[in-house]
Amino acid sequence: MASDVKLSVEGLATEFAGDDGTVRVVDGVNFELRTGATLGLVGESGCGKSVTALSIMGLLPKPAGRVVAGRVLLDGRDLTALVPEAMHEIRGRRISMIFQEPMTALNPVHRVGEQLVETLRLHTAVGRHGEARRRAVELLAEVGIPAPERRFDEYPHQLSGGMRQRVLIAMALACSPDVLIADEPTTALDVTIQAQILELIERLQAQRGMSVIFITHDLGVIAEIADEVAVMYCGKVVERASVDALFRRPLHPYTRALLESMPRLQTPPKTRLPVIQGMVPSPHSLPSGCRFANRCRFATAECDVEPSLDEVAAGRWTACHHWPRLAEDRAV
Repeated sequence: MASDVKLSVEGLATEFAGDDGTVRVVDGVNFELRTGATLGLVGESGCGKSVTALSIMGLLPKPAGRVVAGRVLLDGRDLTALVPEAMHEIRGRRISMIFQEPMTALNPVHRVGEQLVETLRLHTAVGRHGEARRRAVELLAEVGIPAPERRFDEYPHQLSGGMRQRVLIAMALACSPDVLIADEPTTALDVTIQAQILELIERLQAQRGMSVIFITHDLGVIAEIADEVAVMYCGKVVERASVDALFRRPLHPYTRALLESMPRLQTPPKTRLPVIQGMVPSPHSLPSGCRFANRCRFATAECDVEPSLDEVAAGRWTACHHWPRLAEDRAV
């Protein structure tokens, strides 16, 4: 593992047991997160992004979900091999997570300040309640919540969506983690508040030197904040690249189709946007070859054999037999 790599995910596979049998939701995921960098993890809903994050955090619902293969290395230490007590010491202090829906992540019957104090007591050496309250108020102020002393005593329903998300960010940063995973933290927010939350995360990252995994389906957000991108489809990473290289010349048909479906400034008003034809295969009945082949306009008989994720150029990884054709095609 390179010296500047903070977190490395190697061959991660996660399965869930249900009434219809066991299904593999994450299948051989590989990516690296460099120190102080932001990795964007993108893909359609249901592609395995959030399950990947929960697998890294050791927060899969038990007993249904479990990591069945692979490693998650934080500074070379395999988190998947830790006993629950040891993982509890890592979670919050070394690696933390902002969850997608604040009204679900926050307890509605407890004041937000109490929930922040509980986080501090569980994961830091903060002492008396007065000291914990002071630190909690400081965190609320740091994430831009006005009148933090008053907000400390309010319940989640008394706060706006943007302020609830800021509370979650304060909880995630309470222990100054090395790695922050943000799971679609702006999905339910309007555009103005979304921009404020993104700016806040970027500012706090720069101040604290954190590495960030930003999970989203919004490529516009990724273009703004990410250094590198990993594109997921049907539980697999199908392309990895720097954000500039990926937007300039995608080397996987799925990435290309996602970019083509984005609205552009030059698009005439009321023009129908391109869509990706077909349906995502069910995880219970995945094809034996390329999982995107049934929706891909470049598919051939060669795609009956599943492509591996290969490094086709320095820092560029793709899982497609036809990547040379996409590299030469100037129609993107």
